[in-house]
Amino acid sequence: MSKNLVIVESPAKAKTIKKYLGKDFEVLASYGHVRDLLPKNGAVDPDNNFAMQYELIDRNAKHVQTIAKSLKQADALYLATDPDREGEAISWHLYEVLKKKRLLKDKPVKRVVFHEITAKAIQDAIQNPRDLSHDLIDAQQARRALDYLVGFNLSPLLWKKIRRGLSAGRVQSPALRMIVEREAEIDVFKPKEYWTIEVDLNKDKQAFVAKLTHYQKNKLTKFSLNNQAQAKTIQQAITQDAKQQLQILKIEKKQRRTQPAAPFTTSTLQQEAARKLGFTAQRTMMIAQQLYEGIDIGGESTGLITYMRTDSVNLADEAIADIRQFIEQTYGKDQLPKQPRRFKTKAKNAQEAHEAVRPTSTQNPPEQLKGALNAEQLKLYGLIWKRSIACQMIHATLNTVSVDLGKDKQYIFRATGSTIANPGFMAVYQEGLDDQKTEQKNILPPLEQGEWIKFKQIRAEQHFTEPPPRYSEASLVKALEEHGIGRPSTYASIISTLQQREYVTLEKKRFKPTDVGKIVNKFLTEHFTQYVDYQFTAKLEDTLDAVARGEQPWVPVMKDFWQPFKQKIDTADENVKRSDVTQEALDEKCPECGKPLSIRLGRNGRFIGCTAYPECHYTRNLDDNGEEKPAVEPEIVKDRQCPKCGSELQIKQGRYGKFIGCANYPKCKHMEPLEKPEDTGIECPSCHKGTLLKRKSRRNTFFYSCSTYPKCKYAVWYPPIEETCPQCQWPLLTIKTTKRRGTEKVCPQKDCDYAVQIEAVE
Repeated sequence: MSKNLVIVESPAKAKTIKKYLGKDFEVLASYGHVRDLLPKNGAVDPDNNFAMQYELIDRNAKHVQTIAKSLKQADALYLATDPDREGEAISWHLYEVLKKKRLLKDKPVKRVVFHEITAKAIQDAIQNPRDLSHDLIDAQQARRALDYLVGFNLSPLLWKKIRRGLSAGRVQSPALRMIVEREAEIDVFKPKEYWTIEVDLNKDKQAFVAKLTHYQKNKLTKFSLNNQAQAKTIQQAITQDAKQQLQILKIEKKQRRTQPAAPFTTSTLQQEAARKLGFTAQRTMMIAQQLYEGIDIGGESTGLITYMRTDSVNLADEAIADIRQFIEQTYGKDQLPKQPRRFKTKAKNAQEAHEAVRPTSTQNPPEQLKGALNAEQLKLYGLIWKRSIACQMIHATLNTVSVDLGKDKQYIFRATGSTIANPGFMAVYQEGLDDQKTEQKNILPPLEQGEWIKFKQIRAEQHFTEPPPRYSEASLVKALEEHGIGRPSTYASIISTLQQREYVTLEKKRFKPTDVGKIVNKFLTEHFTQYVDYQFTAKLEDTLDAVARGEQPWVPVMKDFWQPFKQKIDTADENVKRSDVTQEALDEKCPECGKPLSIRLGRNGRFIGCTAYPECHYTRNLDDNGEEKPAVEPEIVKDRQCPKCGSELQIKQGRYGKFIGCANYPKCKHMEPLEKPEDTGIECPSCHKGTLLKRKSRRNTFFYSCSTYPKCKYAVWYPPIEETCPQCQWPLLTIKTTKRRGTEKVCPQKDCDYAVQIEAVE
């Protein structure tokens, strides 16, 4: 057994690190967190200085046993989990578990941190260990306790006042508020009309466009021309006067410089991957984790990027030297600024000792890794690599030209264009933009002052102002960062939770709040205003950062938060009725019973219903914009009756699509699928009584399950084939297709890893 035991979080990282440390070190993985709070109310005790009750996570118990067994024969323990608060907490939890098992007696325990998985970084960390940081541990405990107390007190209140299955969170709820408030801005927005006059010009067969900026000595603003009649009058007057040509009155030439963007932080990486690659924040972090932990390159596992959870734009001196050397060798010395570029982090309390996200070596350019990385890994790595190289290159120089054409003091059109004089860093990388319409580049032909240019036509163009755009993943992450809500490592989980709870939906890659999301936000902003306030949330994050720096004890922070929060919970529980939250009174009587109608929240969203329910079942539907839907007569299923009560059968629209239901609902609740599932004819390998049917899931994907369901619940996700697994003898294989591995025959049994490519078999 090795003399030293090193603990990291993931097995992929363990494999990479093992090769750098040699035979005197054994490297094992904790597989993430080893302990968590008890999953029941009372695991955090506010009356006992917020004492926290932890338990071993079941799925990781076997990994803790493996670590304990190896530790018995080791001389020293190195805790090498991730270099952030959460990583520090994982090391501490593991330390506490091993201490209770009495395995640390007379054995030194050392904490080591590294920001990249390279031989030098790993060996330097082992040679320079430190003790566990109780400041970082306290900050993480405070964060976990806050989230736990908010979740276990606010979520049940939402269940009582709105409906079951909802949740609220310390950072999730302000993020929801952002999306709902943006939707409210869009709802009240009133488009404003304006017109522009444009001319299509041509010289030496090169077309370009100019826009009217002055008319009759007056400078035109955006809304100077606000109706068609006014615009057409000016268009016709200039067309008649100009007689198919305009004179160049003035030419103005300038040069401007554009500086490169800073290297990636977690936040900017998520934003840019969303803009340029279409990745979600969650997917970006998953792929970045793989690149950080190690990729097999030429038979050796190599960490390709530095730690991906960081809010710093700092680069180590060695990294800058490596990048500058690469630029000089590849692009030439003239593409290097005289002094290395240093970037300053805008975020408050950023960990400047950390580094930005960068490649561990410039000697691994993306084009040389095509065989080692899958398509998504290569795209993200290319983004990181190019941005890191570009940030140390010279600025880009652009030539800009402005040309005024027309008749002086009567009408002036302006054309602008630009050309790249020296691309500088732009030869490698350009940063993407959020929600900005990039104007088409107007490349101007050679022009001289005083010459006459022929035009094809003068056009009057109608425009309308547009509402603010809904948040995309990139713009939401940017807004969260600007408001100081959460931390970069939490953005992916915030967005994921909002979608899982069905508070928001994605439409054309933009977040739109659902009816449930709007009502939850309304309840929270009315009764817990302080706790969804952007400044309050950001201030609390700053306080947690102060705890992490050892400037503030964590228990007083918890007390300051808990006491007023608990009072708000009790007040809302006692004074707020469910109907106050989920119903909106209408000045209209029910046509069936005469009682008042109200807008109510149902399983499928908001609708108009009678307040006398359940005695009266009168309802009307609302569309996504809250407008009343026209009544639609249900389609009758011909030549069939309900098998339970004999009533008509109707084709109805439900939450997950169309289905056949009884017209006598709710007295009779018979329902069946609209389309009969396709029978594969393959015998169910579990019960041997039914056959596997192809069914559609709630998310419009297909799966294959036994026809005797619910008696037999056997199901597989991939198309089945009648072939016996040669490894475990299970009487069924499935056809699985992935981008990375292609099409394979795979055994569906969890304990069997049989998989063979179909092409190879054929």
